[in-house]
Amino acid sequence: MAVVRQVVALLLAALLTSRGLFSQEPVDSTPPADPSIPTAEAIETAPVDQLKVLLRPTEIRYVQQESVLLPPSANIKGLYVNAWAFGSPKLWQLVRLADETEINAFVIDVKDDTGCLLYPSEVPTAEQIGANACVRAKDAKARLDTLAAHGIYAIARIVVAKDPRLAERKPQWSVKDRNTGGLWRDRINIAWVDAYNDSVWIYSAQLAAEAVRMGFQEVQFDYVRFPDEPRERMATAIFPAHKAGQTQREAVREHVALMKERLRPYSVPVTFDIFGLTASTTSGDLGIGQVWEDFVSVADVVLPMVYPSHYYRGAFGYAWPNGQPYHIVRSALKDALQRSRPLPGSAEIRPFLQAFTLGRRLPRYTPFEIREQIRAAEDVGITSWVLWNPRSVYQRGALRPKGGGASPVERTASNASGGR
Repeated sequence: MAVVRQVVALLLAALLTSRGLFSQEPVDSTPPADPSIPTAEAIETAPVDQLKVLLRPTEIRYVQQESVLLPPSANIKGLYVNAWAFGSPKLWQLVRLADETEINAFVIDVKDDTGCLLYPSEVPTAEQIGANACVRAKDAKARLDTLAAHGIYAIARIVVAKDPRLAERKPQWSVKDRNTGGLWRDRINIAWVDAYNDSVWIYSAQLAAEAVRMGFQEVQFDYVRFPDEPRERMATAIFPAHKAGQTQREAVREHVALMKERLRPYSVPVTFDIFGLTASTTSGDLGIGQVWEDFVSVADVVLPMVYPSHYYRGAFGYAWPNGQPYHIVRSALKDALQRSRPLPGSAEIRPFLQAFTLGRRLPRYTPFEIREQIRAAEDVGITSWVLWNPRSVYQRGALRPKGGGASPVERTASNASGGR
C-alpha cells in the first residue's frame, strides 16, 4: 500500500505541475530561478525567431499520452507545420500560439514532397536511397515530447507518390518517359514514383508505423494519387507496374485499403488528404485516381483541401472563388457531407483551410478570410479543421483564445456591426 500511495502522490504532483495536457493557464510570468530560462520581459524584447516556450518543471515520463486524454478526432483545430519549422526555433512560437489559442494539433511533415525525412529512419528503403542524408530534425523525439507536455496532438504527414528522391534512386519504382526511356518528369521537372507499384505505398506505410512508434498519434497520407498534369504530358508517361485493364482509380482505392490494413495493429487514426474538388465531382476521378467514396469508406478521417484559390472560375456559381472564402468552403463541405451521408460508418471530414495568399491573386488572406472559412465549416456542423500555410506562418487574429471567446477578428466585426 505504501508503494501505491507513493505512485499516486507522484502522479498527482505531475498533473499539478504539468505545462501540458492538464493546464491551460497563461505562461507564468514570475521570474524563474533558473537563469537559463528567459523572463517574461526578455520574451517581449527578443526577436520572434528566438522566442522560447516556458515549461514548468515536469518529467516527461509522468505526462500521460493515452488517447483518452487527447483531443477527440472530431475536435481538432490544427496547423500544418513543415519539417523546417518543426526543427527550428520557430516551433516554440507555434507551441506558444497553441498554448494561448484554440489550436490543439500540429500536422508535421515526416516525409515531404522532396522525399526528405524529419528524422533518421531505420526503414531499409529510406537507408538505401539516402533519405537520412537530408533529415530536418535529429532531435525530433525531444520536440515531440514537448508537444505532448503542451497537450498538442501530433499528426505525421507522409507524402506518397511525389517523391523525387525515391524516384531517382529506385528507377524501377518510377514513372518512365515514353520518348526517352528515362525518368518521366512533371512540368516543374519533378520525377514521380509509380502509384501502381505496391512497394511505393508499403514504403510510406513503413515510415508511418515508425512515426507512431516514435510518438505520433495519427498518420496522414498526402499525394495519394497520380500526377495532375495536362493530358498531353501524361500521354508521355509509362507506369511500369500497371496491370492490364487496371484503372488509376482502382490502383488508388486498393492501396488506400492496403495502408489502412498495414497500420491496423497500431490503433491510430489513418487519414488522407485529397483534392477538394473530389467531393463535388460526380463523374470520373479528376484524372488522378481520387473518388470521394473510395476514401471515406476506408479512412478514419478524410481531409479535403477546399482552398478557395484552387477552385476554377464559376465554381458553385461564383465568378471569383478566391474572393468568396465563406461561400466556397460552405458549398464544398455541403457536397462532401451529402456524398458521405448514404455511406454507413463513413470517415470524419476535417477540411484543410487556406491560410495563405496565392501569389498576386487577390484578396490577400487576412484573419478575416481565414475565419470566414472556419465559420463556413462550423455552419455545416464540422468542428475540426487544419490551417495550411506552406511556410507555417499563422495569424493570431484568426484564432479564438484558449478556453473560449471570440477571436480578435470576430470581436472587430461585432463592434463594427453594433454588437450583433
